[in-house]
Amino acid sequence: MCRLFGLHAGTKVVTATFWLLDAPDSLAAQSRRNPDGTGLGVFDAQGDSVVRKQPVAAWHDTAFAAEAHELTGTTFLAHVRYATTGDLDVRNTHPFLQDGRLFAHNGVIEGLDEIDERLRAVGTDDLVAGQTDSERMFALITAAIRSFDGDVAAGITEALRWLAESVPIFSANLLLSTATDLWALRYPDSNPLYVLDRRDGATPDALELRTDRIRASAAELTGRPAVVFATEPMDDDPRWQPLTPGELVHVDADLSVTGRLVLPDPPRHRLTRAQLRPAAAAAQGANS
Repeated sequence: MCRLFGLHAGTKVVTATFWLLDAPDSLAAQSRRNPDGTGLGVFDAQGDSVVRKQPVAAWHDTAFAAEAHELTGTTFLAHVRYATTGDLDVRNTHPFLQDGRLFAHNGVIEGLDEIDERLRAVGTDDLVAGQTDSERMFALITAAIRSFDGDVAAGITEALRWLAESVPIFSANLLLSTATDLWALRYPDSNPLYVLDRRDGATPDALELRTDRIRASAAELTGRPAVVFATEPMDDDPRWQPLTPGELVHVDADLSVTGRLVLPDPPRHRLTRAQLRPAAAAAQGANS
C-alpha cells in the first residue's frame, strides 16, 4: 500500500533531509522499490507551502537531492505511491495542495463518476487536475471546509460522511496539514495508521524511526517535542498507538493533541480486498 508520513514539530523549524536522503532507508532509497511516485510537502517558517514531487523514483532525480537539503519547516507530509488509480504523472502524485492545505491519502475509493457529480454540485470540480480518487476526495473536503467557514475538522467529517454513505470504500486514511495544524484520519479499519506522541521530547541518543518503507535517523529532533503519524510503527517505542477506526486526530501549533470518533460506523458500501481490482488488491498487501 502507499505509505503515509506526517510530522508536526510545533513552532520549531526542522530539516527534512534526515528522512529524505540521509536515513538508512530514506525516501530516495525507498523509491528504488516504490517507483510510482515520491512526494513531500512542508510549510516553512513563514507559513508558505513547498511541494516537491515526481511520478518516478526519487533516486532518478538529481534535483530532488539538492532540494531536499534546502527544505525546512514545522509540518511535513510525505507519500510513497503505489499507483492504483491514474497514470504515472505528477498530477497524480501526492501530496496535493488546495486552499493552502496539503493532503495525502492511503487506500481505495471507488464510484469516481458519483464523486465527480458531487464535485460539480459543490463547485470544486475545477480543483481536480489528475485522475486519482485521492485528489477527488481532497476536493470534496475542500468544498466542505469552505461551507463550514474554514473549520477543517468539520469539513473532513462532512466529506467523509458523504463518501461513506455514497460510494464503495476500502480505505480512506488521510493526512491533512497547514502551517500550524495537522489532522489524521483512519477509516475504516482496513489499513493501519499510527501516532507517536513525542511531545516530551524524550528519545534515545537519536530518534530512530524504522520500517520496511520509511526509516529515519533524526538526531536533530533529539530533545525536541514532535508528533509523528505513519502507516506502521517506525521503531520499538512503546508509545506508538493505532488510531481507532473512524478517529480524527488533530495536532495544533502548541502540539496539543485531540482525538474524536467522527465516523463510528463502517462505510455503507464497504469493499473487501477480494472485491478490489487485482492491481489495487496487490497494492494493499500487508508487505506492499
